[in-house]
Amino acid sequence: MEKLYDYEDRLVRFAGEVVFFSGTIPQNYEGKYYSNQLVRSSGSGALNYGEAQGTVTNKDFVNKMSLVVKELKESRCTLKILRYTGVGLEEKGEWLLAECEELIAIGAKMINNKRT
Repeated sequence: MEKLYDYEDRLVRFAGEVVFFSGTIPQNYEGKYYSNQLVRSSGSGALNYGEAQGTVTNKDFVNKMSLVVKELKESRCTLKILRYTGVGLEEKGEWLLAECEELIAIGAKMINNKRT
Protein backbone atom coordinates (compact mmCIF):
# COMPACT_ATOMS: atom_id res chain seq x y z
CA MET A 1 0.00 0.00 0.00
CA GLU A 2 1.24 3.50 -0.82
CA LYS A 3 3.03 5.24 2.07
CA LEU A 4 1.17 8.32 3.30
CA TYR A 5 2.93 10.98 5.34
CA ASP A 6 0.00 13.17 6.40
CA TYR A 7 -1.35 11.97 9.76
CA GLU A 8 -4.96 12.81 8.96
CA ASP A 9 -4.75 10.98 5.63
CA ARG A 10 -3.32 7.94 7.42
CA LEU A 11 -6.10 7.99 10.02
CA VAL A 12 -8.73 8.27 7.29
CA ARG A 13 -7.17 5.42 5.31
CA PHE A 14 -6.91 3.30 8.46
CA ALA A 15 -10.60 3.85 9.26
CA GLY A 16 -11.56 3.13 5.64
CA GLU A 17 -9.49 -0.05 5.48
CA VAL A 18 -11.15 -1.17 8.72
CA VAL A 19 -14.52 -0.80 7.00
CA PHE A 20 -13.32 -3.05 4.16
CA PHE A 21 -11.77 -5.50 6.64
CA SER A 22 -14.98 -5.69 8.67
CA GLY A 23 -16.72 -7.01 5.55
CA THR A 24 -14.55 -10.14 5.78
CA ILE A 25 -15.62 -10.90 9.34
CA PRO A 26 -18.36 -13.53 9.81
CA GLN A 27 -21.70 -12.07 10.83
CA ASN A 28 -22.25 -14.30 13.86
CA TYR A 29 -22.69 -12.67 17.29
CA GLU A 30 -18.95 -12.40 18.01
CA GLY A 31 -18.09 -11.22 14.53
CA LYS A 32 -20.70 -8.47 14.57
CA TYR A 33 -19.69 -7.36 18.05
CA TYR A 34 -15.97 -7.00 17.31
CA SER A 35 -16.50 -5.72 13.79
CA ASN A 36 -18.82 -2.96 14.99
CA GLN A 37 -16.46 -2.09 17.84
CA LEU A 38 -13.50 -1.85 15.48
CA VAL A 39 -15.35 0.34 12.98
CA ARG A 40 -16.43 2.71 15.76
CA SER A 41 -13.05 3.04 17.44
CA SER A 42 -11.04 3.45 14.22
CA GLY A 43 -13.45 6.07 12.88
CA SER A 44 -13.50 7.88 16.20
CA GLY A 45 -9.71 8.22 16.10
CA ALA A 46 -9.89 9.99 12.75
CA LEU A 47 -12.81 12.20 13.79
CA ASN A 48 -11.19 13.23 17.06
CA TYR A 49 -8.06 14.21 15.18
CA GLY A 50 -10.22 16.51 13.08
CA GLU A 51 -11.39 18.13 16.31
CA ALA A 52 -7.82 18.34 17.62
CA GLN A 53 -6.83 20.39 14.60
CA GLY A 54 -9.40 23.01 15.56
CA THR A 55 -8.22 23.50 19.13
CA VAL A 56 -6.93 26.84 20.33
CA THR A 57 -4.72 25.88 23.28
CA ASN A 58 -2.05 23.23 23.75
CA LYS A 59 -4.07 21.80 26.65
CA ASP A 60 -7.11 21.32 24.40
CA PHE A 61 -4.93 19.78 21.70
CA VAL A 62 -3.40 17.33 24.17
CA ASN A 63 -6.87 16.41 25.44
CA LYS A 64 -8.22 15.69 21.95
CA MET A 65 -5.07 13.86 20.88
CA SER A 66 -5.32 11.74 24.01
CA LEU A 67 -8.75 10.65 22.77
CA VAL A 68 -7.25 9.82 19.36
CA VAL A 69 -4.60 7.62 20.96
CA LYS A 70 -7.16 6.03 23.31
CA GLU A 71 -9.40 5.06 20.38
CA LEU A 72 -6.44 3.72 18.41
CA LYS A 73 -5.40 1.59 21.40
CA GLU A 74 -8.94 0.23 21.53
CA SER A 75 -8.68 -0.58 17.81
CA ARG A 76 -5.34 -2.31 18.41
CA CYS A 77 -6.80 -4.47 21.16
CA THR A 78 -9.77 -5.45 18.99
CA LEU A 79 -7.45 -6.35 16.12
CA LYS A 80 -5.40 -8.51 18.49
CA ILE A 81 -8.56 -10.31 19.65
CA LEU A 82 -9.55 -10.95 16.03
CA ARG A 83 -6.05 -12.22 15.25
CA TYR A 84 -6.10 -14.49 18.30
CA THR A 85 -9.44 -15.98 17.28
CA GLY A 86 -8.42 -16.30 13.62
CA VAL A 87 -11.21 -14.05 12.37
CA GLY A 88 -10.89 -11.84 9.27
CA LEU A 89 -8.36 -11.79 6.46
CA GLU A 90 -5.01 -12.48 8.08
CA GLU A 91 -2.82 -10.34 5.81
CA LYS A 92 -5.14 -7.32 6.00
CA GLY A 93 -5.50 -7.72 9.77
CA GLU A 94 -1.72 -7.75 10.20
CA TRP A 95 -1.35 -4.61 8.06
CA LEU A 96 -4.06 -2.88 10.10
CA LEU A 97 -2.35 -3.86 13.34
CA ALA A 98 1.03 -2.54 12.16
CA GLU A 99 -0.51 0.70 10.89
CA CYS A 100 -2.40 1.13 14.15
CA GLU A 101 0.84 0.76 16.12
CA GLU A 102 2.50 3.44 13.99
CA LEU A 103 -0.47 5.80 14.35
CA ILE A 104 -0.41 5.35 18.14
CA ALA A 105 3.32 6.14 18.24
CA ILE A 106 2.89 9.24 16.09
CA GLY A 107 -0.07 10.46 18.16
CA ALA A 108 1.84 9.92 21.41
CA LYS A 109 4.81 11.86 20.02
CA MET A 110 2.50 14.74 19.03
CA ILE A 111 1.15 14.83 22.60
CA ASN A 112 4.65 14.81 24.10
CA ASN A 113 5.76 17.60 21.77
CA LYS A 114 2.87 19.83 22.90
CA ARG A 115 3.54 19.14 26.58
CA THR A 116 7.13 20.38 26.44
